[in-house]
Amino acid sequence: MHRLYENEDITVFWDSDKCFHAKKCVTGCPGVFEFGRKPWVDLSRGDNPRIWQTVKQCPSGALDISYNHGIRIEFDEEGCRSVALDGDGVIGECDYEDDGEECTIYHTEVDPAYGGKGIAKRLVFKTAEMAERRKKKINPTCSYAAKVL
Repeated sequence: MHRLYENEDITVFWDSDKCFHAKKCVTGCPGVFEFGRKPWVDLSRGDNPRIWQTVKQCPSGALDISYNHGIRIEFDEEGCRSVALDGDGVIGECDYEDDGEECTIYHTEVDPAYGGKGIAKRLVFKTAEMAERRKKKINPTCSYAAKVL
């Protein structure tokens, strides 16, 4: 399962398939990371530097983090994509096809001027999260999405 948790400044990524429950997150930032609560991550319950430090100590790599750099990620169901927005301008997208049972992620792209900021990963996770919440299989034919997932 792939989830992303965002506040205005940071995004925390969680890949449950990698997690082996070392509990460094819940001991490093109790309140932010709390097993049994849904959602189990609540970024409003901690300060960003401490959350960053805690996530970077995850031994399995199940948790990752990036700064948002003022870029919003929105899901566009009608357009079958998630989009990255700088203000009102689209600067990236992750496109998928939905056949009813499976979501095929076939294209992910971010304007090169915004490269290296974790935007593409946020786009892929947003799309994967939508598919998983709808209980659909994910088929990443896009090479970047396949690498991330």
